[in-house]
Amino acid sequence: MVQQKIKELARLKAAAAKLETQVAVERIEALASLPEAYGYADLKSFIKALKVSAGTKRKGKPGRKAKAPKVKKVKAKRTRAKITPEIKEQLKALVTEGLTGSAIAKKLGISLPSVQNIKKELGLVKARGAEAAAVVG
Repeated sequence: MVQQKIKELARLKAAAAKLETQVAVERIEALASLPEAYGYADLKSFIKALKVSAGTKRKGKPGRKAKAPKVKKVKAKRTRAKITPEIKEQLKALVTEGLTGSAIAKKLGISLPSVQNIKKELGLVKARGAEAAAVVG
Protein backbone atom coordinates (compact mmCIF):
# COMPACT_ATOMS: atom_id res chain seq x y z
CA MET A 1 0.00 0.00 0.00
CA VAL A 2 2.67 2.49 1.05
CA GLN A 3 4.96 1.43 -1.79
CA GLN A 4 2.16 2.01 -4.31
CA LYS A 5 1.63 5.50 -2.90
CA ILE A 6 5.36 6.25 -3.10
CA LYS A 7 5.43 5.08 -6.75
CA GLU A 8 2.34 7.18 -7.52
CA LEU A 9 3.94 10.19 -5.85
CA ALA A 10 7.13 9.77 -7.89
CA ARG A 11 5.08 9.49 -11.09
CA LEU A 12 3.12 12.64 -10.22
CA LYS A 13 6.32 14.54 -9.39
CA ALA A 14 7.78 13.58 -12.76
CA ALA A 15 4.57 14.72 -14.50
CA ALA A 16 4.65 18.02 -12.58
CA ALA A 17 8.29 18.60 -13.57
CA LYS A 18 7.44 17.90 -17.21
CA LEU A 19 4.53 20.37 -17.06
CA GLU A 20 6.76 23.01 -15.49
CA THR A 21 9.27 22.78 -18.32
CA GLN A 22 6.48 22.94 -20.91
CA VAL A 23 5.01 26.04 -19.25
CA ALA A 24 8.45 27.68 -19.13
CA VAL A 25 9.03 27.03 -22.85
CA GLU A 26 5.56 28.29 -23.80
CA ARG A 27 6.00 31.41 -21.66
CA ILE A 28 9.32 32.24 -23.32
CA GLU A 29 7.78 31.76 -26.77
CA ALA A 30 4.79 33.95 -25.85
CA LEU A 31 6.99 36.71 -24.48
CA ALA A 32 9.27 36.59 -27.50
CA SER A 33 6.30 37.09 -29.82
CA LEU A 34 4.83 40.08 -27.91
CA PRO A 35 6.70 42.87 -29.78
CA GLU A 36 5.66 41.45 -33.14
CA ALA A 37 2.07 40.97 -31.96
CA TYR A 38 1.83 44.67 -31.07
CA GLY A 39 3.49 45.85 -34.29
CA TYR A 40 7.02 46.64 -33.11
CA ALA A 41 10.05 45.77 -35.18
CA ASP A 42 12.33 44.87 -32.29
CA LEU A 43 12.38 44.27 -28.56
CA LYS A 44 14.12 47.57 -27.75
CA SER A 45 11.37 49.73 -29.26
CA PHE A 46 8.71 47.59 -27.57
CA ILE A 47 10.33 48.07 -24.14
CA LYS A 48 10.61 51.81 -24.75
CA ALA A 49 6.90 51.95 -25.58
CA LEU A 50 6.07 49.99 -22.42
CA LYS A 51 8.02 52.44 -20.29
CA VAL A 52 6.30 55.41 -21.89
CA SER A 53 2.87 53.86 -21.38
CA ALA A 54 3.65 53.14 -17.74
CA GLY A 55 4.69 56.76 -17.24
CA THR A 56 7.97 56.00 -15.55
CA LYS A 57 11.36 57.24 -16.54
CA ARG A 58 14.60 55.92 -15.20
CA LYS A 59 16.63 58.35 -13.21
CA GLY A 60 20.21 57.91 -12.12
CA LYS A 61 22.65 55.23 -13.11
CA PRO A 62 21.39 51.89 -14.40
CA GLY A 63 21.23 49.17 -11.80
CA ARG A 64 20.85 51.56 -8.87
CA LYS A 65 17.67 52.22 -7.01
CA ALA A 66 16.49 55.78 -6.71
CA LYS A 67 16.88 57.24 -3.25
CA ALA A 68 13.74 57.96 -1.30
CA PRO A 69 13.22 61.66 -0.63
CA LYS A 70 14.37 62.74 2.79
CA VAL A 71 11.61 63.69 5.17
CA LYS A 72 12.45 66.31 7.74
CA LYS A 73 11.38 65.38 11.21
CA VAL A 74 9.94 68.16 13.23
CA LYS A 75 11.26 67.98 16.75
CA ALA A 76 9.39 69.55 19.57
CA LYS A 77 11.44 72.18 21.34
CA ARG A 78 12.70 70.94 24.63
CA THR A 79 11.58 73.06 27.51
CA ARG A 80 14.19 73.56 30.14
CA ALA A 81 13.22 73.65 33.77
CA LYS A 82 13.76 77.05 35.29
CA ILE A 83 15.50 76.78 38.63
CA THR A 84 13.91 79.39 40.88
CA PRO A 85 14.68 80.21 44.52
CA GLU A 86 11.39 78.48 45.43
CA ILE A 87 12.57 75.25 43.82
CA LYS A 88 15.82 75.50 45.75
CA GLU A 89 13.89 75.91 49.01
CA GLN A 90 11.66 72.94 48.19
CA LEU A 91 14.75 70.89 47.34
CA LYS A 92 16.37 71.77 50.67
CA ALA A 93 13.21 70.70 52.52
CA LEU A 94 13.04 67.41 50.60
CA VAL A 95 16.71 66.68 51.33
CA THR A 96 16.12 67.19 55.04
CA GLU A 97 13.16 64.78 54.80
CA GLY A 98 15.61 62.16 53.54
CA LEU A 99 14.40 61.71 49.94
CA THR A 100 16.86 60.44 47.34
CA GLY A 101 18.18 62.65 44.56
CA SER A 102 16.20 60.84 41.84
CA ALA A 103 12.97 61.08 43.88
CA ILE A 104 13.55 64.80 44.36
CA ALA A 105 14.25 65.26 40.64
CA LYS A 106 10.98 63.54 39.70
CA LYS A 107 8.98 65.43 42.28
CA LEU A 108 10.33 68.88 41.25
CA GLY A 109 10.48 68.14 37.51
CA ILE A 110 14.21 68.83 37.17
CA SER A 111 17.15 66.66 36.23
CA LEU A 112 19.24 64.66 38.67
CA PRO A 113 22.41 66.63 37.82
CA SER A 114 20.49 69.83 38.60
CA VAL A 115 19.53 68.38 41.98
CA GLN A 116 23.17 67.52 42.68
CA ASN A 117 24.33 71.00 41.62
CA ILE A 118 21.78 72.72 43.87
CA LYS A 119 22.67 70.45 46.78
CA LYS A 120 26.34 71.34 46.28
CA GLU A 121 25.46 75.04 46.02
CA LEU A 122 23.48 74.90 49.28
CA GLY A 123 26.25 72.97 51.05
CA LEU A 124 24.13 69.86 51.54
CA VAL A 125 26.75 67.51 50.05
CA LYS A 126 30.03 66.50 51.64
CA ALA A 127 33.12 67.27 49.58
CA ARG A 128 34.71 64.21 48.06
CA GLY A 129 38.17 65.06 49.28
CA ALA A 130 37.07 65.37 52.92
CA GLU A 131 35.28 62.02 52.82
CA ALA A 132 38.28 60.28 51.28
CA ALA A 133 40.64 61.87 53.82
CA ALA A 134 38.45 60.66 56.70
CA VAL A 135 38.57 57.08 55.43
CA VAL A 136 42.34 57.11 54.91
CA GLY A 137 43.24 59.02 58.14
